[in-house]
Amino acid sequence: MSKTLIRGAKVLGGEPQDVLIDGATVERVGTGIEAGDATVIEAHGQILLPGLVDLHTHLREPGREDSETVLTGTRAAASGGYTAVFAMANTFPVADTAGVVEQVYRLGKESGYCDVQPIGAVTVGLEGKKLAELGAMHESAAGVTVFSDDGKCVDDAVMMRRALEYVKAFGGVIAQHAQEPRLTEGAQMNEGIVSAELGLGGWPAVAEESIIARDVLLAEHVGSRVHICHLSTAGSVEIVRWAKSRGIDVTAEVTPHHLLLTDELVRSYNPVYKVNPPLRTERDVMALREALADGTIDIVATDHAPHPHEDKDCEWAAAAMGMVGLETALSVVQQTMVETGLLDWAGVADRMSFKPAVIGGAKGHGRPVSAGEPANLTLVDPAYRGAVDPAGFASRSRNTPYEGRELPGRVTHTFLRGRATVVDGKLA
Repeated sequence: MSKTLIRGAKVLGGEPQDVLIDGATVERVGTGIEAGDATVIEAHGQILLPGLVDLHTHLREPGREDSETVLTGTRAAASGGYTAVFAMANTFPVADTAGVVEQVYRLGKESGYCDVQPIGAVTVGLEGKKLAELGAMHESAAGVTVFSDDGKCVDDAVMMRRALEYVKAFGGVIAQHAQEPRLTEGAQMNEGIVSAELGLGGWPAVAEESIIARDVLLAEHVGSRVHICHLSTAGSVEIVRWAKSRGIDVTAEVTPHHLLLTDELVRSYNPVYKVNPPLRTERDVMALREALADGTIDIVATDHAPHPHEDKDCEWAAAAMGMVGLETALSVVQQTMVETGLLDWAGVADRMSFKPAVIGGAKGHGRPVSAGEPANLTLVDPAYRGAVDPAGFASRSRNTPYEGRELPGRVTHTFLRGRATVVDGKLA
């Protein structure tokens, strides 16, 4: 593999430096590095980050290849600056056996655009009645350490306790989709003023918060790790903050769309804004931003949820829930966190690379940009401004809430173990 010299990039937003990549490894970081026979990338004014890691992606394969495949999803991930993604288990068939997770793992290896780490289901068929083959999935070639019934909540307290106890034996983590099912029957959007005015079934904040409160206490009781998926309310922030103050081993994620969008957008009845958990209020959005800044919320995860056109181009009540997010996540974080002064670029690297890699155990990812480290890198032009055009997405689906919206920043290059997967903003 040839050498590449990235010249004049601001590593984690710091002073301009040169970074020399030799093969799959960062060889040198410094100033005035001679190019020699290396390919040179002039990166003055650009930010160099470790490759991003997404702990919450839906790649849909096997079973829903009409909305996404491992190949198209990893191409979208690379376009967004990601070098590793964790693929959720709600496929068809469900990823609840060693065979299915190994299939997803192999498809990721074949795609070549980013590393794919399968997430195993907690319960058989996501039905919440019987524990899935957690040990077998962990011992498989996929080496699963994160388990989730995402899309559904593990609402049975005894089942959740057993899962937490089981994964403790090998250092695994249960990622909970916090949604009390009885409190959200028929729910269409956030419960509040807007839902009352529109006459749509309300999704109360307490449906999320009650599950989080229960599960952090269960994690404390058994001494295990719990991760909270797509935290969306101010009350959830306070519960996680309290749990961490007690020393409970809990981590939490927030999606880009919950950092920017509010339930006021539902007044348009455009199903592109229908998502689980629902868009919340401005107060919730501000609380989530502050919590991400102060570390109460550990990471940003996309919850990239592709859907075919027909599942979104319909009336609100019939529409599927979810938004694509891999190709816009970094831009949304730049707008909501960096340009507001809540995070610097080193903080972005922490929330979108370092910490998600640690939580999920993504080996070789979330590493410092320094000599001897794997060359999993993302180069970003923060000065770029442009309207989102889903026609140019690498994802197979187009259900973005940002169509036509101007967002800052653009990924110009992505490197996976030294090999360019994105060059000058285009897939290699």
